[in-house]
Amino acid sequence: MNPWRLRLLSQLDTLGTVRAVAQAANLSPSSVSQQLAVLETETRTQLLERTGRRVRLTPAGLILARRARAILDHMNSVEAELRGFGEEPAGLVRLGAFQSTIHTMAVPAVRRLAREHPHLDVELLELEPHASMPALRGGDADIIITTTDFDELPLGPDLDLVPLAMDPILLVVPPEHPAAGRGAVDLAAYADESWSFDIPQSYMANLALRLCRQSGFEPRVVCRFSNYMMTLQHVEAGLSIALLPGLAVDRRYRVATRELATPVTRSITAAIRRGSPPRAAVRAVLEALRHHPELPLPGGE
Repeated sequence: MNPWRLRLLSQLDTLGTVRAVAQAANLSPSSVSQQLAVLETETRTQLLERTGRRVRLTPAGLILARRARAILDHMNSVEAELRGFGEEPAGLVRLGAFQSTIHTMAVPAVRRLAREHPHLDVELLELEPHASMPALRGGDADIIITTTDFDELPLGPDLDLVPLAMDPILLVVPPEHPAAGRGAVDLAAYADESWSFDIPQSYMANLALRLCRQSGFEPRVVCRFSNYMMTLQHVEAGLSIALLPGLAVDRRYRVATRELATPVTRSITAAIRRGSPPRAAVRAVLEALRHHPELPLPGGE
């Protein structure tokens, strides 16, 4: 069985459609379909079936797609060992990171790794905490950047954690807003404002709602965005205010930030599956993520 075709099958299980797999692999949908048909020939097994205009995995296809992840992980590990007997980081590492840590932590780490370890490939995936932990446990990610404060899906003893940074939650307002001054603010004073929120059941949406309710009011939510840049644009235009992590506040937008009278911070943490010692490539990515002198570490280190 061709490993590349196995990866396409595994991606079909994860992404759900041939078109999505094609976009991820930079191929045409017809090319993906052809390669999956070849894989069916190689395995002498029906792996796909049509339901209307869509294609889905058969029970045999599901089994192979999920076994393929373990096969590909093992191949990457062997490749890493052969390249410098495991001392030189090599092979593929899949790094899942939530939105506000991609450009502030993940991208700088990947840039450094590309210079220092040319045989190491990092696949960067945007995954919010509610999605990244299942991806890590299911083998779709090797490392995730998450938060230990996501109460809805707690981290368990099956994971090893590496503390990365502390990030304050801030009130974000238009630059001409009366709150755009100095000093900490009491959220109760903004009960009558129009609010921008993240999408329902996301980490920040749940946290913002909880903080507003603890301050004694139900927020009037006028928009919901899954992208912090859109939230900042809406606030900059004077149409709403928001609660955002400090890392999410891009300096290119004309907004003002205020700390909360009762400080709220989130602990940013890297997580890997617990088990045998991580391979050199995973250790290198973890070390690169920890190298961010501009961010405060847990415990004030």
